[in-house]
Amino acid sequence: MVRSLKNPKKAKRKNKGSNKGDGSSSSAPLMPAKVWQPGVDKLEDGEELECDPSAYNSLHAFHLGWPCLSFDIVRDSLGLLRTEFPHTVYCVAGTQAENASRNSIGIFKVSNVSGKRRDLVPTKAADGEPEMDTDSSDSDEDSEDEGHGGSLTPVLQLRMVAHEGCVNRIRAMTQNPHICASWSDTGHVQIWDFSDHMNALAASEAEATRATSFNQAPLVKFGGHKDEGFALDWSPRVTGRLVSGDCKNCIHLWEPTSDAKWNVGGSPFVGHTASVEDLQWSPTEDPVFASCSVDRSIAIWDIRTGNSPAFSFKAHNADVNVISWNRLASVMLASGSDDGTFSIRDLRLLSKEQGEDKSVVAHFEYHKHPITSIEWSPHEASVLAVSSADNQLTIWDLSLEKDEEEEAEFKAKTNEQVSAPSDIPPQLLFVHQGQKDLKELHWHNQIPGMLVSTAGDGFNILMPSNIQTTLPS
Repeated sequence: MVRSLKNPKKAKRKNKGSNKGDGSSSSAPLMPAKVWQPGVDKLEDGEELECDPSAYNSLHAFHLGWPCLSFDIVRDSLGLLRTEFPHTVYCVAGTQAENASRNSIGIFKVSNVSGKRRDLVPTKAADGEPEMDTDSSDSDEDSEDEGHGGSLTPVLQLRMVAHEGCVNRIRAMTQNPHICASWSDTGHVQIWDFSDHMNALAASEAEATRATSFNQAPLVKFGGHKDEGFALDWSPRVTGRLVSGDCKNCIHLWEPTSDAKWNVGGSPFVGHTASVEDLQWSPTEDPVFASCSVDRSIAIWDIRTGNSPAFSFKAHNADVNVISWNRLASVMLASGSDDGTFSIRDLRLLSKEQGEDKSVVAHFEYHKHPITSIEWSPHEASVLAVSSADNQLTIWDLSLEKDEEEEAEFKAKTNEQVSAPSDIPPQLLFVHQGQKDLKELHWHNQIPGMLVSTAGDGFNILMPSNIQTTLPS
């Protein structure tokens, strides 16, 4: 488990990212640029990483003054499957201030997010002809015009609400996104109504303003946990249902009783023997949720059958830090560990019998430092993003396999040697770098291909150019 953000200073980003296929370069004065291989190459004296802008359809950075360990993207009313620049993004984030009394929750809006437009699906050619990928970003900067937002400057508008203690985790309710829950290092879980702040941001023009601070009482302040915690999740199916897990191994279930009121179960769900690190509700079954723990296990719970797990199994050889339940393929559960590995499980293959665990359908050892966040794409069932303490954000497509003939053909056509290490998994689509002490990432549910990530030196909004997203059928 790796959590704390101890350096509140604003560090400068020297490098921003890399596409698996030549996304970033490492260069020194009077030296030719070369492809940077994460985890393989080392920077020599005088060298620094430079971002290749063509690897991104959009890339922007900003910070809120203090580091943020956790944030959430807030669902808005601007439309689903938005593809046209400029974009607008709403988020909530909690600070890790140097002085406990200076902590707050930031409700913010980033507008004028510019970039290069990319169609969601390839345009089909005439019958009998191959399909052509109509990527409108082929001309790079030349295609960035006013209509696509290329000449606009992103604007951050921020409203801060005082928060007692550092914010370990924050989550916005799916059904009512103005309702948020926060975990404090004081040991309290609180629920907030940020509707006034959301409405004020939505009504404001896209002009830079000073951050506005407010004192506001939470709707609920629960102190029934015996320790602080980090695990928190709203049900995507039952409005207002919440679970919170603490560092003492206890999980509490919150049930909404009426407007702005909740009943928190007095008897906790106990099945782990150490800290509960993450929680995820099932995307298809109302009473089912999953948890992971420092005890190296994952548990599946059914709230109808009591306060013990319906199923529990060892998932990794080290602390299990994070989990993500695939909302497009609900039998798939991803988990990330303190040893840098992450696994994909098919829950249909779980067995209570002792012996070999046959549920693991994919296991990756690319990262060498703890996994800090993992999340399936909301638009592509086979794609997920991972962040690690090695300062890399990686994007993976599990549907990909290595094609020796295709690689040989590529080398022959381009007449160049591809120097990527042979042990790089073919499922690795993209490597984004430049942020220090990466903590959490989220896909934007309404803007296909967009990711937001938080780290010790601030936030990034990124849209890799090689992430192809298709419209739902």
